[in-house]
Amino acid sequence: MKTEKLDRSMRHGERRRREILALAVDLSSAEGLEGLSIGRLADEAGLSKSGLYGHFGSKEELQLAAIAAASRAFETAVMLPSQDEEPGLMRLREMLELWLSHVERRDNRGGCFLFATSSEFGSRPGEIRKKLAFATRAWLLALEREVRVAVRSGEFEPDTDPRQLAFELHAFVQEANWARELFDDSRAFRRAQTAINHRLRSLRPHSSKN
Repeated sequence: MKTEKLDRSMRHGERRRREILALAVDLSSAEGLEGLSIGRLADEAGLSKSGLYGHFGSKEELQLAAIAAASRAFETAVMLPSQDEEPGLMRLREMLELWLSHVERRDNRGGCFLFATSSEFGSRPGEIRKKLAFATRAWLLALEREVRVAVRSGEFEPDTDPRQLAFELHAFVQEANWARELFDDSRAFRRAQTAINHRLRSLRPHSSKN
């Protein structure tokens, strides 16, 4: 009985931690990681500071945990579902469509968590910047990987530069997020999708364009 009660308590604690982190990610997307503190999150969650200290011992620990939670959410929404597609162009398109949908849905009140927090910490050295850079770089490398497969399989022109293309595709989606947040542009993501389609079409071998 004691073991069962302990297991239930641990499951409840873990579930509560996930809920708190989801709120932390949501809050940070709008107010930044610098504004995320034990006290601020406690107010938002309707909890005591002492209760939150049981989950996170410091502001930095909370910030790092929020980055990890946002990365897991992105993996669940974008990376894992896209793996069902054939490697190369089909998977690349699926990754981009899922990413656009993920950002456009505005699951977080401030839009894309990584865009907001990377802008905030881009010029500030430290562990937080390292974790944000790692998460973004992992996504860019995933895009590059599928471009290389598409080149090898003849879906793209042989002189296609995977790193350059990943940079451009990433920029299209980030620009859409920026335009939506700053200008309240409801058509921003459709423009991004159009730009992506045009760019990918331009790389098809000449015989495939006819």
